[in-house]
Amino acid sequence: MATIFAILLCFSAFSLATAQQITLGSALSPTTNPTSWLSPSGRFAFGFYPEGSGFAVGIWLRTIPNKTIVWTAHRNDPPVSIDTRLVLNNSGWLLLIGPAGAQVKPISNASEPASSASMHDSGNFVLYNSNSRILWQSFDYPTDTILVGQPLKVDAVLISSASSFNHSTGGFTLVMHFPGALVNVPIIRTNTIDDIYWDSGTTGQGYNVSMNLGDDGRIYLLNNTGFNIKNLTNGTGYPLNPLVTYRVTLDADGIFRLYSHNFSSNSSSTPTVLWAPIIDGCRVYGLCGLNGFCTLMDTEADCSCPPGFNFVDPDYQFRGCGRNFTRPSCARNKKENIGYSMESLENTAWLNEPYEFHLSMTKDECRDSCLQDCYCEAALYSDGICNKQKLPLSFGRRSVSGTTATTTFIKVGSVNPADEPSIWTGTPANRRRGVRIEILIACIALAAGSFIGFEIFYFLVYRRHRLRYEAINNQPNISLTEGISLRSFSFVELEKATKCFKEELGKGAFGTVFKGSLSNTFIAVKRLDNMVEEREREFQTEMRAIARIHHKNLVRLMGFCDDGSHKLLVYEYMSNGSLADLIFRPESHPNWDERVRITLDIARGILYLHEECETQIIHCDIKPQNILMDASHSAKLSDFGLAKLMKPDQTKTFTGIRGTRGYVAPEWHRNMPITVKADVYSFGVVLLEIICCRKNVEREAPENEIILSDWVYNCFKAGELTKLISEEEVDVSMLEKMLMIGLWCMQDEPSLRPSMKKVVQMLEGIVDIPVPPINSFVSS
Repeated sequence: MATIFAILLCFSAFSLATAQQITLGSALSPTTNPTSWLSPSGRFAFGFYPEGSGFAVGIWLRTIPNKTIVWTAHRNDPPVSIDTRLVLNNSGWLLLIGPAGAQVKPISNASEPASSASMHDSGNFVLYNSNSRILWQSFDYPTDTILVGQPLKVDAVLISSASSFNHSTGGFTLVMHFPGALVNVPIIRTNTIDDIYWDSGTTGQGYNVSMNLGDDGRIYLLNNTGFNIKNLTNGTGYPLNPLVTYRVTLDADGIFRLYSHNFSSNSSSTPTVLWAPIIDGCRVYGLCGLNGFCTLMDTEADCSCPPGFNFVDPDYQFRGCGRNFTRPSCARNKKENIGYSMESLENTAWLNEPYEFHLSMTKDECRDSCLQDCYCEAALYSDGICNKQKLPLSFGRRSVSGTTATTTFIKVGSVNPADEPSIWTGTPANRRRGVRIEILIACIALAAGSFIGFEIFYFLVYRRHRLRYEAINNQPNISLTEGISLRSFSFVELEKATKCFKEELGKGAFGTVFKGSLSNTFIAVKRLDNMVEEREREFQTEMRAIARIHHKNLVRLMGFCDDGSHKLLVYEYMSNGSLADLIFRPESHPNWDERVRITLDIARGILYLHEECETQIIHCDIKPQNILMDASHSAKLSDFGLAKLMKPDQTKTFTGIRGTRGYVAPEWHRNMPITVKADVYSFGVVLLEIICCRKNVEREAPENEIILSDWVYNCFKAGELTKLISEEEVDVSMLEKMLMIGLWCMQDEPSLRPSMKKVVQMLEGIVDIPVPPINSFVSS
C-alpha cells in the first residue's frame, strides 16, 4: 500500500511540475521539436502525428508501442507536408500554415482570438480568452472517441474512422437522438429508423439526454436534470485508479467499445476491451457496404462480394462492391436475357424492399423471372416467395449454419469474370498492347461510320419522339393499367398551367406541388423530383392507388403527365391548405366541434381505403401534412406515393419501413408483417394531435409534456384530461371518448387496435368504448 501511495504522490508531483500554459507565439512542427504540446501528466498530446504520406493534427494518448488517436482536426483533408507549421499566433488564432506562409487554415472555429491554450489531462484541448473563459474546446467536436468527462449530447455524433491507420471518415455513426435514444446507423443510409443496427432502448426517456463516460469506466445516460437513465455497461464500474485511462471509441467495424489503458510502470499501456454492445460483427448494417454481404466465421466478420462483383476498394470493404461488367440501361418495359445468366448464393439475404414480389413461385420460376426482367438485378427466394431487387443491395448476410433458408439469384454477365482482367490487378504488357490495337481498329471503324450512323440515329430518334408526342396528344384518355382511365396532359400544358411552376404549395413524399389553372379551374400539380428509372415505381404506385378510388374524403386525381423524364400528377386544388396548417398554428385552431368533425372525415377516408374500395390500400404515411382541407373545410387524405396495394386475398405484407418518424407503427421496426393496423396506429397519433392542437413532439414544452402521446397517457392514468386542452370549453365526455380511441389505436400489439370501421362507429357513438389496456400502450 505504501508503494502505491508513493507512486501516486510522485505522479501528482510530476503533474504539477509540468503544468503550463501554451502562450501566444507558440508553434509546432511535424519533425522538429516541439512536435506536440503535452498534458500535465504527459499522458495526452496535441500536435502532429504521421498519417498516410504526411501528417495530421490531432490529440492522442501516448501509448506504447503505437499512439492511440482520440481526435483529429480536418480529418477528411489530405495529410499535410513536412514543412507545415501549427501556430498559436500573436493575434490569438490557432492556424495551420503551409510552406512559405501559404495555405493558412484555422484549427478551431472560435469566434474571438485566444489569449492562451492548454492541453488537459482529460484529453481536452482548450482555447481561453484573457478572462480564462473557454472559447473553444475539442470536447465539443468529437470525431470517433469520447473520453472521461466528455458528454455526447443530443444530435452530437461520433463517426468511425476508415481504419485504425486512416482517421478520415469511415462508414458508421453513433448518434444521441432526440428524445433519448443512443443509436448506431451506417453512413450509407442514415436518418431512417430501419437502418438502426443498435440502440440503447431509451427512446422517450427525456429531453437533452447525453451519453457519459465516468472515471470508473461506466458508460451511462443522463437526462437534463442529471438523473441517471441507464447504465449501458451494466455494472457499478471499476475501482478508481489514476493510472488507468478509459475511452469509448466507435471503431472502424461500426462497433463502439469501452477501452482501458493502464499507465503503471509495468504496463505497456496497450488497450484492453472492457465492454461492447455487439459481439456478432455481421449485425452491423453496412459493414460490407452496398452489394456486399457478411459471413461470421467463428467470431470474425468476413466480407465478400456476390458473383459478378468486386470490392470498390479492397482496403476499405465498407465501401462495398461494384459490378465487374457493364450493363446497358433498360428501355421502358424491356424484357431481355441476352448475354446474362443467374448465379445463386445459398443462405444469403439482403434487407432491401423488393420492387416486385411473387407468391407461390418455385425456385426455378423465381430465377427465370429475374433473368427475363431487364430491371431485375437479384432475386431472393424463400418459402415460395420471390422478391425481385434492383441495385444497390443493402445489408447482406450469409448464414453458415443454414438457418437463413434463403436463396439469392444474382444476374451476371455471360462472360466469365475470371476471364477478364480484374479492375484491381495490373494488366500484363501483352494484353495492354492487344487492347491498344483493338481500340485503334475500333476508333478507325467508328470514325468511318460516324457520319452515316449519326444521320440514322438522328432520324430514328426524331421520328420516335414525334410519333410519341403525336400519340400522347391524340389520346386524351390513356389507360395506364386495365380499368384505369385518366386524362393525359403534356408537359407543355402543365408548364403553362402552372406559369412555369411558379407558385409552390408544398412538398410531398416524392415531389413538389404547384398551383395551376386549367379552364378557369384551379389545380394542384405534383411534379416528381429527380425522376430516374428507379422512381418509376413510386409514380406507378400513386397512379394505381388513387386512380380507382372515389370518396369525398380522398383527394381526387384528375390526370397525369408521363412525358419522357417528366412525371406529374394533377389533383383537385385544396384551397385551405393542410391539417397541419390549421392545428399547429395558434391563430388558426379550429374549435372543438370542427376538430371532432375533421377527425371523423379522416377516419372515413381511411375506412374507405381499407374496406370499401376495389383494391385494399394501406396508406403508410398518414400525418397532418398529408391531410388537406377543401373550401368547406372537409378533410381529405392525399399523397399516396408510399401506399401499399394489397392483393384480393392478401391481409398482410412484408415491406421495408415507410412513413414519417413519430407516426409509424412499432411493427415497422420489428420486421413484422404490415397490415392495415399500421394506418390505425398513425391515425391514433394524428387524433391526439387534433385534440390538443399541437405536434406529437415539442422540444420547448415542459419535460413531462414533450412527447404528446406520453403526456396523454399520463393524464389519462391520473384522470386529469382537462390539462390537455388548456382553458378551452369542450364536451368533456367526448374528449374522454376521443382520447380513449387514440390510446386504443396506439396499442403496441396490432391485433389489439380496432379496425377503422370500429373507429368510425366509436366516433359516431354507435358502439361503446371500453377502457383501453394502458400497459399495452406504446409511444411513437
